[in-house]
Amino acid sequence: MNDWRNVLIAVDDTTTSQNALKYAADILGKLPAARICLLHIYPEPPPGYYSSGKSRDEYIREKEEKAAGFIHGAEDILGQAGLDRQSIITMFHMADHATISQAILEIQTAGKYGTVIVGKRGVSKAEEFLFGSISSALVHHSKDCTVWVVG
Repeated sequence: MNDWRNVLIAVDDTTTSQNALKYAADILGKLPAARICLLHIYPEPPPGYYSSGKSRDEYIREKEEKAAGFIHGAEDILGQAGLDRQSIITMFHMADHATISQAILEIQTAGKYGTVIVGKRGVSKAEEFLFGSISSALVHHSKDCTVWVVG
């Protein structure tokens, strides 16, 4: 099992993500040995994106500039909770030919993160069955780590 103090927190601009981050900060702020990666995964460009004359680099820049605001806010929340900012890294990643949950698990495996923290979306059982759920997929497919799903 990977070191549980090596923590991957998937963040986006939703309320559930912010709730998960604040919950994690309350706990991890008391652990001086914690190492945190704030991860934002975004999907591939929608169909027709490139036909408008835009490039892949433009898409990446747009997504990462938008995400930079809430990532910096997440760093502030963790810092205010007592975590050393030197122990916090940030990562942006496009889910190339993968689902968001698959991309998170690829990064979890590569980075040997022992804990993954995500917010739970408010989807019904029917929606989860039809469309899937990132948190549900993480719980079912994760290996060598603990997954915290915060509602």
